[in-house]
Amino acid sequence: MQLLVSPSSIEEAKASLSADIIDVKRPAEGSLGANFPWVIRSVKALAREKPVSAAIGDFAFKPGTAALSAYGAACAGADYIKIGLMFDGVERAREVILAVTRAVKDEFPEKFVVIAAYADHERLGTISPLEISALAADAGADVAMVDTGIKDGKTTFEFMSEDVLREFTEQNYALGLQTAIAGSLKFEDIGLLKKIGPDIIGVRGMVCGGDRSDTIRADLVSKALSMIR
Repeated sequence: MQLLVSPSSIEEAKASLSADIIDVKRPAEGSLGANFPWVIRSVKALAREKPVSAAIGDFAFKPGTAALSAYGAACAGADYIKIGLMFDGVERAREVILAVTRAVKDEFPEKFVVIAAYADHERLGTISPLEISALAADAGADVAMVDTGIKDGKTTFEFMSEDVLREFTEQNYALGLQTAIAGSLKFEDIGLLKKIGPDIIGVRGMVCGGDRSDTIRADLVSKALSMIR
């Protein structure tokens, strides 16, 4: 299980360097808010050989805009390009996933495309995480992810049970996808996450001392890593 940490600045990225994957986002713009391309480039230069992920946004149904954003993040140096599907409808999701995956893979076949849906999809009125796996696999994406769309302190486990998250993980494995789980996770969730067995867990608030608007602390990144290992 790999630890993905989501800094919002170069200084936070420096505190995150012990993580397995450094995920560039801008929390002020949403759960998967996109940061600036120059920030992605700077973090990649800092991280060197370590993988860098970049969120491109919590997207409405805008396949063209999403594809261009994904391509831009790949050009800026991101190794993982991550989109959140902030809308409903399987066929609409299929169109966006295909567009984003093609935009990245046509020129950068070695890069990873991450498709995210939200654990709190019922209150958001968006597509269920359980519906995205087959779509992601069919498009040639690499990772299916679950996160929370509304950052109000409620964790993914308040919306999806251990059994449902295990089902999500197992169906991804069967389809040849990796699984990522995020969503206001806490240190006390790590034991349960290890039982579920995703490939990646994504955190920010956990390593900020509990409040994602605070600053990432290197000691808490180290603590999370030691618990995972």
